[in-house]
Amino acid sequence: MAEIIKMPRLSDTMEEGTVAKWLKKVGDPVSEGDILAEIETDKATMEFESFYEGTLLHIGIPEGEGAPVDALLAIVGEKGEDISALLNGGAAPATDTKAEAPAAETSAPASSPAAPAEVPAGVEIVKMPRLSDTMEEGTVAAWIKKVGDSVEEGDILAEIETDKATMEFESFYSGTLLHIGIGEGETAPVDAILAIIGPEGTDVQAVLNAGSAPAPAAPSEEAAPAPAEQQPEAGSQPQTTQADGGRILASPLARRMAEDRGIDLAQVSGSGDNGRIVKRDIENFQPAAQPAAPAAAQAAAAASAPALAAPVGEESVEEVKNSQMRKVIAKRLAESKFTAPHYYLTIEVDMDQAMASRGQINNLPDTKVSFNDMVVKACAMALKKHPQVNTSWNGDTTRYNAHVHIGVAVAVEDGLVVPVLKFTDQMSLTQIGAAVKDLAGRARNKKIQPAEMEGSTFTVSNLGMFGIQEFTSIINQPNSAILSVGAIVEKPVVKNGEIVVGHTMTITLACDHRTVDGATGAQFLQTLRAFLEHPVTMLA
Repeated sequence: MAEIIKMPRLSDTMEEGTVAKWLKKVGDPVSEGDILAEIETDKATMEFESFYEGTLLHIGIPEGEGAPVDALLAIVGEKGEDISALLNGGAAPATDTKAEAPAAETSAPASSPAAPAEVPAGVEIVKMPRLSDTMEEGTVAAWIKKVGDSVEEGDILAEIETDKATMEFESFYSGTLLHIGIGEGETAPVDAILAIIGPEGTDVQAVLNAGSAPAPAAPSEEAAPAPAEQQPEAGSQPQTTQADGGRILASPLARRMAEDRGIDLAQVSGSGDNGRIVKRDIENFQPAAQPAAPAAAQAAAAASAPALAAPVGEESVEEVKNSQMRKVIAKRLAESKFTAPHYYLTIEVDMDQAMASRGQINNLPDTKVSFNDMVVKACAMALKKHPQVNTSWNGDTTRYNAHVHIGVAVAVEDGLVVPVLKFTDQMSLTQIGAAVKDLAGRARNKKIQPAEMEGSTFTVSNLGMFGIQEFTSIINQPNSAILSVGAIVEKPVVKNGEIVVGHTMTITLACDHRTVDGATGAQFLQTLRAFLEHPVTMLA
């Protein structure tokens, strides 16, 4: 029996996922435990295993596309099994007008036949598309095709103006444009009938009735000839103008490119449908040669104008689709920055004794710790002495965490992840070093589990290895604070009244003022500096 596989919730904050890669294709055998796909969540890209055995019958989300949790991801069943019922019940209903016919029974006028008419085979009802996540209605800025025109799959039907931009709308069907439901300049809600495409000679009125559309007051396009301005004769207008003789036919992208380059669209010949100007026409446009100026005027201009060599180049941009991780990072950090009142406290730490202690520790067999490990250990011990910093704001309450779980920010190819060291205060320096190395390695290899990135009570972000001496971080909510660690710098310092060569490190604490007052944050930093400047105290 076929089984529906839905988009899994791979983390507690995951709302949608993106299929980074399919490791199986339709028709492949699948065994329980086989890796079906790599799913990109808000925290990491993870391998997703099948819990069923059979044949992969259907893929619901192509590579590179995202979908909400519980959306239809795939169907696994017996080879050749009929899954049409599962597709109709497990996914969005297909735009099959036969499925819409029952609705016509209740919405048809009393004069309609008792049995709703069916849409003839090969006829497709095109509806106003939802071209943005906030779009509720759209306006037809321009029709590129007119009634009676032949339409191929991929042809531009019209320019639709949404709440965000004017966009080209392509046809997903081939046939003849039989009916235009929304005229140029008119606005209609999403899913209103935009057009009808099908075989030439189809009874449009019957299709409109079958599609539950109210009968138009005026005769249909099939019965009454369209006004001349809507159906111009071929060749009756210049190739760059619409039927109204005034508006130049050009795609929104071509218009923007022409404006940026100072090109008059009236001088451009369009190579698109109906002489429409498209991107390649602007890219290949060569201005017509200007008539030669009189010799005397040329000489005067040459004498008066300074000889300047204008720079020549071509502007180039590339838009890359944001990964699911990048979108969630943006969302989470924006929420933190604009909801938590941040303030920053910075101090300088003498690292001479820390450097000496690290050298002695790393001389031991099979032992290696980093300065970051020492900072993490010092933070864990300082948090036990200052529990106000180890808190979370919950609106009417403040949550005090008796445990210390420190998140360590790790840069990965697609963004940033924060593996969490559970009960960090109970770990030794060597345990911290081994755990950070293991978690960071698996995070970069996309093998880390969601549970290993949850539950932090405090976060450490270290850019010292990149030579950054000082920076500030955005709090990783629901934490109340995050520590930014800079590089260790060799510089002159004053010790015992003398200037000597020393090694210092700048650290900055970002605090949520709702839970951590300035004095509390300052006291935490003093304790943290004492641990780092006297590492032996962390071993007591």
